[in-house]
Amino acid sequence: MKKKLWSIVRSVMGRIFLILVCLAAFVVLSSRLSGGEPTLFGYQVKAVLSGSMEPTFQTGSIIFIKLGDHRTSYKKGDIITFLMEEKLITHRIMDVKQENGQAVYKTKGDNNNGPDLWTIPAKNIVGKYTNVTIPYVGYALNYANSKAGSALLLIIPGILFMISALRSIMDARKELEGSKA
Repeated sequence: MKKKLWSIVRSVMGRIFLILVCLAAFVVLSSRLSGGEPTLFGYQVKAVLSGSMEPTFQTGSIIFIKLGDHRTSYKKGDIITFLMEEKLITHRIMDVKQENGQAVYKTKGDNNNGPDLWTIPAKNIVGKYTNVTIPYVGYALNYANSKAGSALLLIIPGILFMISALRSIMDARKELEGSKA
């Protein structure tokens, strides 16, 4: 009984792992082919590359952000991801001001001593942090976005599919030989 239960658990876990690897491959490769960021239902996943927001989230984590548009408004205390000099930065809003009838935001990293030297126009904001963080996965995501990582995401699912097919053939063969005896 234990052997059969263990076999079922192992089989289910193997299939879940295979599905997750294939899903990761699909997300990374589709974003590479489209040239954009992977987006699912208006949310994006971002890897945390620095410690400026510790302890809110750690370097190497991934965070989920809700994408905004020109109608989205943000308030003091919100954590936003914005574009600054072609780099994505995620910091907390410290102050909201009006300049030329438009909202601009003063930001600061939670772990930084002082506020950022710039103000962020609303058009530069990508989205707002959703309070969902997964530690350490950002390291894997960054690797997966590299050329070597993308290649592995093609090779690993192929190898896993081949192993699964070989196991199925071997199991069918054993079953066939068992029924002949």
